[in-house]
Amino acid sequence: EGLVVPNIKDVQSKSIFQIAQELAELQKKGAANAFTTADLQGGTFTLSNIGSIGGTYVSPVIMAPQTAIGALGKIAKLPKFNAKGEIEEQNTLYISWTADHRIIDGATMVRFSNAWKEKLEDPSTMLLDLM
Repeated sequence: EGLVVPNIKDVQSKSIFQIAQELAELQKKGAANAFTTADLQGGTFTLSNIGSIGGTYVSPVIMAPQTAIGALGKIAKLPKFNAKGEIEEQNTLYISWTADHRIIDGATMVRFSNAWKEKLEDPSTMLLDLM
């Protein structure tokens, strides 16, 4: 019961397909309440989806020995000015970040957040990075 944070090990050396497969396995284990200790240890970065329960913003807390956490809020449709100055509807995702500043400085987190935003806004760029 309560929040558990399983993680995918060595994600930097895996393809997006391997990550998706491991994520599916962790989801099955979660549904069966069958996580092992190894599934819950050794993480360095967490993404938490608070949007699935209607949340927008939160102050995520880092669980040692992790270095950073991002909380994904719900997607909201909001008005935004386009390049012509006209108002149009835009999907907006709220994300809250927390980092251990003994390890990651704030400027690095901002650069990471901006790069992540660019990938979400144009997913085709992620595919280019995989080649």
